[in-house]
Amino acid sequence: MSRPVNAPTVHLVGAGPGDPELLTVKAVKALRQATLALVDDLVNPGVLKYLRRGARIVHVGKRGGCASTPQAFIERLMVAEARRGERVVRLKGGDPFVFGRGGEECDALRAAGLQVEVISGLTAGMAAPAAIGVPVTDRRHTRGVIFVTGHTGEAGGEPDWPALARCGLTLVVYMGVARLPHIVQGLRAGGLAAHTPAAVVCSAHTAQQRHALCTLGSLQETVLREGLASPAIVVVGDVVQASPHWAAPGLAGAASAVEQVRLPAKHR
Repeated sequence: MSRPVNAPTVHLVGAGPGDPELLTVKAVKALRQATLALVDDLVNPGVLKYLRRGARIVHVGKRGGCASTPQAFIERLMVAEARRGERVVRLKGGDPFVFGRGGEECDALRAAGLQVEVISGLTAGMAAPAAIGVPVTDRRHTRGVIFVTGHTGEAGGEPDWPALARCGLTLVVYMGVARLPHIVQGLRAGGLAAHTPAAVVCSAHTAQQRHALCTLGSLQETVLREGLASPAIVVVGDVVQASPHWAAPGLAGAASAVEQVRLPAKHR
């Protein structure tokens, strides 16, 4: 579908994993120009300080297991407000195109004759492990990394965990804490050893950040014992050993290293 060159443009902006200082310069520029921002639940409130004075903010939360704003409503609202002349920003945690429904929203906006500009953000799958010193790729440990969702999705499908266990790559799991027993069982069934290093990072790059380093075999027990919860990223693979927090928990069975990170007040 062709769009007139003067068609309104909606910006899909990645807000990054938490810390407002991890925004891109281009994201800040888009926020300063917006008159309307549709904001996801996982966006740090500190990010909103970059919006221009008087900009309207509409919170359109989408969290697994919680009451969520229907996707169709969000898409209709963006189209209607852009046609009314609002400079619309859709502000998403992380990156719009990494488990953020950015592709769906682009399709809906373009089908309505609007233009779309996507401004990438730092996704939690890279930023959360980095926050505890875990490189998702490291030639000493792995040939690559796989980003995968632990959520079954609306259609009920899910990743082939046994196949992922055999790939030899770092596994970075989004939205997986609630289904850890099933995920661990699938990875173990695929041949991944119980002593494989693992890590969980909750609320990365915020004042509430906590993490645990353990093994695949003790992962579920560690998460339950320490009360770790979503939003969280789970990392499985030898790269976890690169973290300065790693203290050989694999040699101690279910032992783990757990720490809460306190950020400066300006980031809270």
